[in-house]
This record gives sequence, structure tokens and C-alpha cells, in this order.
Amino acid sequence: MPYTCFDLTHDGAIAHIRLNNPEKRNAMTIAFWNELPEAIAEIDQSGKTRVIVISAEGPHFTAGIDLNAFAALAANLGAGENDTHKKANAGLGFIENVKLMQNAFTAFETCRIPVLCAIQGGCIGGGVDMVSAADMRYCTSDAYFTIYEINIGMTADVGTFPRLLNLLPEGVVRELAFTGRKMQAEEAARFGLVNKIFADEKALLDGVMEIAREIANKAPLAIHGIKQAITYSRDHSTADSLDRIALWNASLLQQSEIMAAMVAKQTKAQGDFAPLTPIKKVGD
Repeated sequence: MPYTCFDLTHDGAIAHIRLNNPEKRNAMTIAFWNELPEAIAEIDQSGKTRVIVISAEGPHFTAGIDLNAFAALAANLGAGENDTHKKANAGLGFIENVKLMQNAFTAFETCRIPVLCAIQGGCIGGGVDMVSAADMRYCTSDAYFTIYEINIGMTADVGTFPRLLNLLPEGVVRELAFTGRKMQAEEAARFGLVNKIFADEKALLDGVMEIAREIANKAPLAIHGIKQAITYSRDHSTADSLDRIALWNASLLQQSEIMAAMVAKQTKAQGDFAPLTPIKKVGD
């Protein structure tokens, strides 16, 4: 389906989502929060794609949430026949909207394939929420990250804190959140927020696509299992995680996949791997 907030293209087994509103620094409009999870679901459902790359046009990755659009939305959150009723349930409307926004980025974690972010320039506010949900992050030397919400008098609520605490030391997260300062690319790499820094946007996209192609050449079922195991282990005890991966391999590890991987390695050819099954609705 066509999207208004980004372009979705496919290069073999790689899906490329490219934010396409550089005039507004790729600010996240209301439509963005609906379209992004729809695009992730569309990509994942086919079973044909093996990697998702997210990038952006223009000098900045994203300015975060489009505050003007959400100011108008916030003024109409309540429901009912009079102002008293609308005021009473406005908080519930706010929570429901935030949950929908949170789910837009949780879609990165729940989809079966790796999500790689290629970041140039500013990654601001909601942008940090977004990239922290990805599997890997890469950036240009001029990139920076800022938990900007404190500068407009609010607490980040779309995913920054629970995810950044898995990526950065707690004291660093607190400093970034309390001050709203910029974390430059070198510091982000030093603390492990980004995997690698590239000189410019072309080198960034070329490098990330090369990594995506390398992943796409691996066994999709094994990649899916690795993503599941890492995410589950992050949030559970070692004992529970060991049980989980044992059950996963007992159910899905196949000798044919191992043989296909060995042949691919020896011949340096594309492996004859089983694809991910399409995600269907009940009854299809």
C-alpha cells in the first residue's frame, strides 16, 4: 500500500523504509504513527523479507514528534456530550493514544526480522524512542541524539527509558534525560548506542546495506530465533532464557538448514534456506 510519511522499497530480501519529509526534518506526524506499524506488519507478513533498513532524506534523521499536530490532537482528547465529561476522560484518551504510539515502535521488536537504523544529523526526541527499539543503529559522524522532551517540559513516554537502559549506563541515561543535551556520534559509539560511525550519508547507506545483505544471506529461521532469544533474554532470567532457547531449537532446528548453511559457506553461494512462513489470519 502507498504511504505518506515514508517511501517503502525492496531490494531483493531487504525492505527499505525512508522517511521522506526533510522540509519538516522528518517530524513524526499523526499519520506516521499509524503508517509505520502497518508497514512493518506488511513487510513481516509476506515472509519474503529478511532485513528492514530505516533511513531518512535530508540533513536530519528526524526532529521527533510533530508538536503542532499533537497540540491540536490534545485539545480534543475528551469524549462526551459536555465539557465536564470530556475533561473527566481526557486522561484516558491520552493514555490510549500514547499506547498506540508506543506500539508503533514495539513493532520493531515483535517483527521476525532484524531492523537496522541508518541515522544522519539530528535524532531528536521521538527519534531516540524509535531507534532504541531497532536491533542495530549506525550513524554518520555529524549525527547526534537528544532526549529533547525535558526542553519542552515533558517526560519522554514512547519507549526511550525502558529501552535506553538496556543500551546505555543508567547514569548516562539520567544525564541525557535531565539535561536534554546532545550526545554526539563519537560518544554514542563509545557507550555502544551505535554499532559504527560512517563519514557521510552515502557511506552510511552503503555500509548499512552491505550489513543488511550479509544478514539476508543467512538462514531466516535462525535469524528469527536469534532475535527472539536476545530480546527474551534481555527481559528474563538466565534460567528462563535457557529454557526458551532449548524449546525453540527443539521445535525449529532442522538438519536441512544446517546442511544448507554449510553448503553456502563452502560454495560461497546463496543458501537454500526455508523462508519464513507468511503470517495469515485465522482461517486463511
